[in-house]
Amino acid sequence: MEYEKEITNMISGICLINELMSKHTTYGIGGPVPFYIKPKNKKELINILLFAKRKNIPVNFVGSGSNLLVSDSGIEGIVVSLEKSMRKITFLSETMIYVESGAMLGKLVKLSISNNLTGLESLIGIPGTLGGALVMNAGAFGREISRCLQYVDVIKMNGTKKQYSSKNIRFQYRSSSFSKNEIIIGASFILKKDDPINIEKKRQKASQGRKSSQPLRVRSAGSIFKNPENTAAGYLIDQAGLKGTVKGGAEISSIHANFFVNNGDATSDDLVSLIRLTRKKVSKLFGIHLDLEIKTLGFPKGTFEA
Repeated sequence: MEYEKEITNMISGICLINELMSKHTTYGIGGPVPFYIKPKNKKELINILLFAKRKNIPVNFVGSGSNLLVSDSGIEGIVVSLEKSMRKITFLSETMIYVESGAMLGKLVKLSISNNLTGLESLIGIPGTLGGALVMNAGAFGREISRCLQYVDVIKMNGTKKQYSSKNIRFQYRSSSFSKNEIIIGASFILKKDDPINIEKKRQKASQGRKSSQPLRVRSAGSIFKNPENTAAGYLIDQAGLKGTVKGGAEISSIHANFFVNNGDATSDDLVSLIRLTRKKVSKLFGIHLDLEIKTLGFPKGTFEA
């Protein structure tokens, strides 16, 4: 394979050749990528980005694959993940935490709770890495991760490092202004001390809410669509009579209509069919266009349009 020797020689971390993305997504779906890389440190990350830029090789940044649908046809170029490599969590002060982007969000939440720090407990149970959570401005039960954010460190495709103050990042509902040509390597959060009883109440409320309303025992990528203004995507899909709809191995969950699940042998085409069907029916019945919340890779432009 072209560039195999050059790339493998510059990586002492993990470098998998022609790796199936199905092994790296919570959906268990996705075709091959020529290079799946988990660099050992920032230096290796910068080297691979500079090499890709010189050779004009496309690079995609992913976390733990918990919010991702990849085409069974696969994707070109390189996939970079910082999961399991850059995942340190450091206390800068009693209430300030610096977190590398490969750290799992759940670990950060539990650590903050155990130190009687409030601000992140409503995010308990949200899967994925910190980097992915920041890019999509992850949130639940009225709280978003950006609310406690102080600053974010990134590395651009040209290898340069940059730091953004939270004030200079545009966070919106399930989106942010981070460029596709930069990768988050870490972020600082300022939390507040609180009574552990109050923190535990908020944690339990979020945890129970998730367990009672979401299909947690099957493969999914979380919410498929963003909630439109003043309503919920799951409600619209339910009202459209689509709950329980099956296409191949994929199903619109009967527990939560905004979760499209893999019952064991779903293909990317099965999910595409359900997404297109849902968009078409909701648009026809309510005049509302549903925007995707999940990230998609390897699909031709227009694939998901109804």
